[in-house]
Amino acid sequence: QVRVVESGGGLVQAGGSLKISCVVSGLTFSIRTWDWYRQAPGKQRLWVATVRSGGTTTYGEQVKGRFTVSRDNAKNMGYLEMNTLKTEDTAVYYCNVIEDHTGKNYWGKGTQVTVSS
Repeated sequence: QVRVVESGGGLVQAGGSLKISCVVSGLTFSIRTWDWYRQAPGKQRLWVATVRSGGTTTYGEQVKGRFTVSRDNAKNMGYLEMNTLKTEDTAVYYCNVIEDHTGKNYWGKGTQVTVSS
């Protein structure tokens, strides 16, 4: 059974930093891509950032220059480091991974990040 578990969310003041993590277990193959999404209350879930198997990264315009996405292939872990946080970054952050060879994707249940003014 595949499990995707996010952790590290919490309450932080505007201008602060937070690093959230995602650990995956139960996959047959390696992870092709790690994607991070977020969903603010009453809004759609939106893509935030991606890190691919080769290490290349892509960011949404709202977080570019402030967030850094990374991965540790040996540990099957992904990370999203968030700096210069803004109140509009408040959301539940979700990890989504795509398994290599099968192309299947798996979601975690999310971790809450709240940025206070």
